[in-house]
Amino acid sequence: MTTSVLLVDDHELIRHGLAGAFTRDAAFTVAGQAGTIADALAVATAAQPDVVVIDLQLPDGSGLDLVRALRKDRKDQGLVVLTMYAGDEQIFAAMDAGASAFVGKDAPSTEVIGAARHAAVSPLSFTCAGLPEAMIRRMSSATPRLSDRERQVLDLLADGLGVAAIAGKLYISESTAKTHIAKVYEKLGAANRAQALVAAMRAGLIDTSAAPR
Repeated sequence: MTTSVLLVDDHELIRHGLAGAFTRDAAFTVAGQAGTIADALAVATAAQPDVVVIDLQLPDGSGLDLVRALRKDRKDQGLVVLTMYAGDEQIFAAMDAGASAFVGKDAPSTEVIGAARHAAVSPLSFTCAGLPEAMIRRMSSATPRLSDRERQVLDLLADGLGVAAIAGKLYISESTAKTHIAKVYEKLGAANRAQALVAAMRAGLIDTSAAPR
C-alpha cells in the first residue's frame, strides 16, 4: 500500500516540484493539490489523504488554521508544515497547532519526504530538525540571567539576610547592596523578597527548600 499525499501551496511551481518528488518515490501517491485553505479542505474531505503537506502562508489565511481544522477531524492524518519562515516562533506554533512535522522550504526534497513518512507513521508525534536548538533557546531565554554578584545576593536573600548583613558579607557598601537587590528583583519580575524567592525557585536558581521569609 502507498501513502497518499495532498499538497497545499499557493505557488504552482512549488506544488508541481513536490508532486514530482513524491511521485518518484514508490511509497507515495499524490492524492491532490490545492492553493487555498478552502480548496484544501474540499480536496481533503473528498480524497481523505494519509498526509497533507501545508504551506504556512496561504491566500485565505494561515496554514496553521488548516492544520487545526484537519487535526480536529482526524487524529490519524499526518500534517507536515512546509514554510520559508522557519523561526523558533513558527516551529512552536506548528507544534501547538497539532502538526506532525515542520520543514523549511530551503530543505532538500528528501527531507520533506522523510517528514511525510514520519507523519504517516506517527501523526501525533512532532518532528523538526531545528527543534532541539529551539527548545534550548526557549529554555535559556525563559531563565533570568543573573551576574555572579547577583547570584550571591540572591543566595543571601534566600538565607534571610537584610541589606546591612548582605553588604557586610560581600564587603560592599549598603547602597551598592541595595542596587544589586533592586537589579535581582527587576530581573525576576519581583516587587519584594518573597516574590523574588518564589520566582527564583520556579526558575531553578535556588534550591526549592528555600522558603520566603
